Amino acid sequence: MNTPVGAEPEGNASSRLRPAHPGDVPALERCARAAYARYVPRIGREPAPMRADFAHAVARERVRIIECDGQLAGYAVIERRATELHLESVAVFPDRAGTGLGRRLIEAVETEARRLGLDRITLYTNALMHENLVLYPRLGYIETDRRTEHGFDRVFFEKRL
Repeated sequence: MNTPVGAEPEGNASSRLRPAHPGDVPALERCARAAYARYVPRIGREPAPMRADFAHAVARERVRIIECDGQLAGYAVIERRATELHLESVAVFPDRAGTGLGRRLIEAVETEARRLGLDRITLYTNALMHENLVLYPRLGYIETDRRTEHGFDRVFFEKRL
């Protein structure tokens, strides 16, 4: 996935999507920590993406990044399952939030799922990440379940392709 995705809404920065490689791991870790830090007070501990093993995910070719002017601006971690592509996490550096990069990452994951012949995208978010509970339905995702896993209250979504 080395596809140009056009100009940023802000005007001057160009962006592109590509698979992550091992050299991206430190920037992926910084991005996760920066993007998810605001949720720590709400949840009472670090959300799972802040503790992700990015080296392992990159080695398994499960991470897609979006760059702006050659610098990592955000990422998506995916997992192929039998009939679906699971969106494990998506994050954008806070200074890039609200520019459409997260949406572009999600759209790219959906495109990849279609290319692979999969019929849906699944994901979950923490029940205390209220912004996501509004965002995902706006993007066409339907809530399918709520349950506690690994000590986190999670809300599950899917989108049929």
